[in-house]
Amino acid sequence: MPLYLFECSACAERFEELVLGAESVACPACGEGEPRRLPSRPSVGGTARPAPSAGPCGTCGDPRGPGACDP
Repeated sequence: MPLYLFECSACAERFEELVLGAESVACPACGEGEPRRLPSRPSVGGTARPAPSAGPCGTCGDPRGPGACDP
């Protein structure tokens, strides 16, 4: 089911709603039954992944990695 962004024409409340087919949507704030769907950007799959860490220094345990404690 797609997630859409709506704005209520009666109270200007913005909210997201999962909508399937021709389902009608009501504003959760005031109950108005005719909110308008706002344009939104498409979602692109995937997640950002942090770079792998070298791990803590084997000598002192410094979390910046091996050699971080060397002067």
